[in-house]
Amino acid sequence: MKSSQKIVSFENLSLLTQKLKSDGKKIIQCHGTFDLIHPGHIVHFQEAKALGDILIVTVTAENFVNKGPGRPFFNDELRVLSLCNLEVVDYICLVPFPAAIEAIEAVQPNIYCKGREYENPKIDVTGNFYDDIKTVDKVGGKVAYTGSTVFSSSKLLNSHFSNYSVGTKNLLQSLASTYSLNKIREFIDEFSSLKVLVIGDIIFDKYSTVSVQGLTSKNRILSSRFIDESLQPGGALAIFRHIREFTQNVKLLSLCGNEPLINRQLKNYLSEDENWVQCHSSITSIIKHRYVEPTSDGKELSKLFSVNYLNNNHPDKKITSRLLDKLKTEIKDFDLVLVADFGHGVMSEEIRHIVQDEAHFLAVNCQTNSNNFGFNIINRRYHRSDSFSLDQSEMSLACGKKQFDECDELENLRNTFGASYGWFTRGGSETIGIDRNGKPCFCDSLEKNVVDTVGAGDAFCAVASLAAVSKHNLDLATLMGQISGALAVKIIGNTTPVRKIDFMKSLEAILKI
Repeated sequence: MKSSQKIVSFENLSLLTQKLKSDGKKIIQCHGTFDLIHPGHIVHFQEAKALGDILIVTVTAENFVNKGPGRPFFNDELRVLSLCNLEVVDYICLVPFPAAIEAIEAVQPNIYCKGREYENPKIDVTGNFYDDIKTVDKVGGKVAYTGSTVFSSSKLLNSHFSNYSVGTKNLLQSLASTYSLNKIREFIDEFSSLKVLVIGDIIFDKYSTVSVQGLTSKNRILSSRFIDESLQPGGALAIFRHIREFTQNVKLLSLCGNEPLINRQLKNYLSEDENWVQCHSSITSIIKHRYVEPTSDGKELSKLFSVNYLNNNHPDKKITSRLLDKLKTEIKDFDLVLVADFGHGVMSEEIRHIVQDEAHFLAVNCQTNSNNFGFNIINRRYHRSDSFSLDQSEMSLACGKKQFDECDELENLRNTFGASYGWFTRGGSETIGIDRNGKPCFCDSLEKNVVDTVGAGDAFCAVASLAAVSKHNLDLATLMGQISGALAVKIIGNTTPVRKIDFMKSLEAILKI
């Protein structure tokens, strides 16, 4: 059979397998990412094929692969091409789903084969394989474990194909040799016992997708055709959603307007028990409305311009007093208080005093934006934090220099706050961390194929803060934050939070050295 004849579309997969079964063929199915074909795969396919007549390999399409930053290393075309040139494989199908359930339902295999490592159910952090087994049973098939020679695509890619710096490779190797797979799972699962209070400005990110047509002939105005739009939770609400993926014991304290649309949005994202947001008609809910061009595979989202809806005045004292009363009564109940200060009015002087005086562990994310540039400076607004993170412009404003030594200034800030952890995130290049002993940590950006940077710093702060309050060492806490940021830049805005399952898959994949 020619290579091209082996490729089957997902839409036609069920029809193909029905015909093969009607011809009396016994169908074997293997499913996976198959990012780098190695001898372990060859043996796996050979042993699987020996169990029946036809071997169908279903492959997770690249947009649905959740093996961590930079994966898959090879795109759909190259992975399918590699499989097509294996004589043992009869048919290949790209599957537009993150798990195997839909592929199994379409193939309805007589035997579904997985590698022998899956005989130990603890190897699958997602729990997806349990669903695979149930689905195979539902369609009348059986599960078999094959592959007497075992390799790891992730380990091979990390060892021989990664473009990380020597320092980051050494960091990953050190962590991989220090922590077992089970220990890492325990660390992440222990986050669920933490009680977290997120305080700060809620921002809604509105994306209007337009197709630019050009300039109008008379006024030379940029003309575009509307395609669609979405409203997403940002700011403190985005950080809250990231945190909630790891612990259900989380509350959000903030201010918001009383607009019907915003009230509906808050109800979508917050239960009554989680919602400590004070809404009032005197407040304008913050919306950052970005006009963007349609996304293209492999390219960063192109933003044309932004229109911001903001409060011009500080919130009424009667409204903020309700926040103060709630905060004074409840703050001692939380293991972690995470401040998301975007400079839009929630973090008043009184609230800043309370969180700095009363929080058991205080994480501060004090951000610079176009509305507050030069005013919302972390070391002018705060004198204490147990952990903090800031970017290039925020660090420059804090130290009053355009050019600076990152480690020196990070240590200066850490000393100022008495912090145990401090992070300086430098966009798409690297993050530098420092601990209470002044020891630095350097970690490259883990995802090079960026879709949208909006919210990546918030994702980093959310998970790094959980690691910090849990007193994990700086190297591991930094990597956890970097992975969260890497997952976030693959998402447009804050469409979805960083999922715990995706985070675990990424963490484990990247530590296979």
